This record gives sequence, C-alpha cells and structure tokens, in this order.
Amino acid sequence: MADKKAVVQIDGKSFELPIYSGSAGTDVIDVRALGQHGYFTFDPGFMSTGSCESKITYIDGDNGVLLHRGYPIEQLADHSDYLEVCYLLLEGELPNAEQYNHFKGTITRHTMVHEKIAAFFQGFRVDAHPMAMLCGVVGAMSSFYHSDLDINDPEQRKRSAHRLIAKMPTLSAMAYKYTVGQPFVHPRNDLSYSANFLHMMFSVPAEEYVVSPVLAKAMDRIFMLHADHEQNASTSTVRLAGSSGANPYACIAAGVASLWGPAHGGANEACLKMLQQIGSVDRIPEYVARAKDKDDSFRLMGFGHRVYKNFDPRAKVMRDTCHEVLKELNVKDPLLDVAMELERIALEDPYFIEKKLYPNVDFYSGIILKAIGIPTSMFTVIFAMSRTVGWISHWDEMLGEKSHKIGRPRQLYTGYTQRDFTPLNKR
Repeated sequence: MADKKAVVQIDGKSFELPIYSGSAGTDVIDVRALGQHGYFTFDPGFMSTGSCESKITYIDGDNGVLLHRGYPIEQLADHSDYLEVCYLLLEGELPNAEQYNHFKGTITRHTMVHEKIAAFFQGFRVDAHPMAMLCGVVGAMSSFYHSDLDINDPEQRKRSAHRLIAKMPTLSAMAYKYTVGQPFVHPRNDLSYSANFLHMMFSVPAEEYVVSPVLAKAMDRIFMLHADHEQNASTSTVRLAGSSGANPYACIAAGVASLWGPAHGGANEACLKMLQQIGSVDRIPEYVARAKDKDDSFRLMGFGHRVYKNFDPRAKVMRDTCHEVLKELNVKDPLLDVAMELERIALEDPYFIEKKLYPNVDFYSGIILKAIGIPTSMFTVIFAMSRTVGWISHWDEMLGEKSHKIGRPRQLYTGYTQRDFTPLNKR
C-alpha cells in the first residue's frame, strides 16, 4: 500500500499520485492515473521508469551492491555454483541438498538436443556470426515442444525453463563448432555444467579434451556473474515479448537479439579490441594520456560501469578468477600483458581512483575467455547462455502475476498533423 502521495499540478488542476516503497531502493510514483486525465510521462530509455514489480534481483549502483533474492553476489560466488544460483533465481530460495541434486540431474538429462536441430545449422553460412545462429535456433526450438507451450501452466513454464538452461550450452558449442568446421560434440552427463560446455567446445573425435578444474571453475563464475542483472535492455525485451503471450523460446530468442547489440552485450569484446588497438605495454602511457584528455574520443573499455558508480561487485570476484586462470595456463600473450598493466595502473593511478574507473566484470571476463581460447565472436554467445536463467526467471515471474498486461509504451508524437492526400499526377 502507498503511504505517501505526490501532488502534480497541470493547467491549474491537482492530481494525487500514490508513492510506493519497495523492500529496498528508490520509491516509485504510480503515474497510471495520469492517463485517465489525458497525460502520459515522457522518459526516453525508461531511465526513470519502473516498468514492473520484481522479487528477483536488486542493484544499488552507488554502493556496489548486487543481490539475487537477497543474497550478495560475492557470497554466492564464494560458496555456490551456477546451477545453485539458477535454482535460486527460478524458485526464490536456495535449494537443500536433495533439491539441488534433483535440479542438477534434471538439467543434466536435458542437455541433448534433437538431431533435427543439428540439421538447422547446415542452413547457415560458415562465416555467419554465432549470435545469428543462436538467435535463429533458439526461436526454432518451440517447434519441437508443442506439448509444453501453455504459458498459463506453471509446470509447463518450469519444464521450458529447465530445457532452455540445459540446452543453451549445447547450442552455443554447436554454433562454435560449425564456424570452425569441426563435428558437433554431444554433451556428457558425467561432467559439471561448465566442464561439459568446455568439453563440447574443445573436444574433437581424434583427441579427448581433459577439462582443467581451474578453467571449469572460471567458466562457472562467468556464468554465475552474468546470470541476471535486473531490468536491463535484454531482460526488458524478454518481458515485453512475453507480455504478448509469446512462447518461451521466442521470448528468449528476443533476449538474444537484444543482447547482440554492441551497447549491451559487446562490452568484453570491445575491451579485447581496445587491447589489440593498444598492442603492447610500451604504448600504454600514450593511451592512458588519451583517456584522461576530455577532448580525445578514445575511451578505455572495461573500466567503470554505467550502473555501478563506485565499483562493480562482480569484478572483485572475477579479478581473482582471472589471475588463477592466467597462472594455470601460463599463457604468453602480449595482449594479456597489456591487460595486466592496465589493471595495475587503474588500481594505483589517482585519476582512475578519483573517478572510480575500476576494472569491471567485462574487463576480466574478456581476458579469461581469450586465455581459455574462446574467440571474441563467442563472447556474447556465452553472455546469452549465462543470462538465459535470468531472462526465463523474469518471464516466469511476470506470467505468474494475475494482473500482468501486454506492454504498450506511449510516445510523444512530433510528426505532421493531419494532411490531405494529393493524387500522384497533381504533385
């Protein structure tokens, strides 16, 4: 219930609007009543608009806080794994041992995909972007599960969620294998979620790929730290698509398409491109000076964050993981040397400290993925695979609300008013 009111005066008329307080975060003004009086709010990008009510994820960007169902991301990263976080996001509570084992078994048994799905990939050019393949194939999955497309049935929604979480690593690895001309590798039930993904990525018939526990843990961390991030562009896309009653596979495909945009899912890829542009450690001072020059268009990618004004809580976890991976692999790569020197400067230079331009999660995850041997074209695919559980959790939450409606944003029209048509021969 609203315990406060906002009074808005328009053309001499006063309107009382209820103010709601959540369990945490900024209060919201309920502006729905304005429409009854012929007014709408104007908020390009929805930067000051609460589009929904949710219990899944909370972010406090000023203080560097990220909570999933109330649990700090740092605690989850230290004490759980990706599948446990998946269960938490979907079900609202952490699982006990029996629930976790059952959930893990369910996901493991759903990792295989229909053989006809494998045939879909043959329709793509070999140089097609993996995100194009993923977007198309995920949407096509609805044609294989006709019996589970009743979105009003909670049990069918849950089965769809389990299938998507289980099959996304398989589809992602298939997209990679197709681009490099290697045969698809079937999932293995004896491997963990992250180890299975690495195995499907890098194993070939001629030589078995032995998954390093350090790399499997690093991938699990990457999945976990990208699992959900509140009402971002792709999550809002999934919610908006789902509000029309679209099936879950179409909605997740819409999320994949939204994430594909470089302003959303391409941050770690952009970071690697920046490192390539710098090229070597001896050129770092030149680019740091350019980054400090407000008249120079160059920006250091992977530093600071649009949401986190202090520090990215996920970056603290990912930094340790990054150094563990580099130590494990002992990779000799000039770009990784550049990355580590940039990290040192950002953590010590007063300019970066004052402006709180600390390395973010994309900076470290890009370095990890490159060190493992994953090409940059796959970075956003892995992001999509990780975020699927967040998307499907928000989709399920929305459909579980009896009051949900189809999304219908308004606009400020600035085009022509009514004009009379002139026939072509008289223009």
